[in-house]
Amino acid sequence: MTVSKPVILAIFAMAAVVVLSNILVQHLFGDWLTWGAFTYPIAFLVTDLTNRAFGPAKARQVVFAGFIVGVICSLIASQMVSAEGYPLTTLRIAIGSGVAFLVAQLVDVFIFDKLRSGNWWRAPLASTLIGSSLDTALFFSIAFSASFAFIDANDPNGWALDAVPLLGLGPVFPLWVSLAVADFAVKLALALLALIPFRALSARMA
Repeated sequence: MTVSKPVILAIFAMAAVVVLSNILVQHLFGDWLTWGAFTYPIAFLVTDLTNRAFGPAKARQVVFAGFIVGVICSLIASQMVSAEGYPLTTLRIAIGSGVAFLVAQLVDVFIFDKLRSGNWWRAPLASTLIGSSLDTALFFSIAFSASFAFIDANDPNGWALDAVPLLGLGPVFPLWVSLAVADFAVKLALALLALIPFRALSARMA
């Protein structure tokens, strides 16, 4: 299986996004977000640009490369310890991150390909919104929801189940729900903003 130079560049771009996001997710931005929330959605832009220029098969190559890089990042982080003495990445977070990335990105590729012949903005916007929804739901549920506690009975992320007002203002939910809502709001905003570089870069690539 041959990989062209432009696809190799896309793989490097995806790897850079995954590595940077894994680093920035360790740093808080306010009460409900990490800095990684602002870099990770760029992965959908990389996937969609690859899909537009080279088709779904090449886009899936980029996705799988990003997944492998993410697994490596999780393995490294699992060997590193926070100030509180916990691993930077727990088993549930690693599984949630990997599953969410792979499913969301592959769904993004599928939807984009189905809509590629419509208006230029429809495929990237629809695929990113649906992919982002899946990514948020899968990651936060697997990583923090009590429903998935069976994955690791010794998981140290019990803080995510603390009951707090939604985003500090609304009805009371587990803390992870506020984190998920804030994360999804950022993804929605960036999905709209990403249409600008998508339009410009896809035109240059064409």
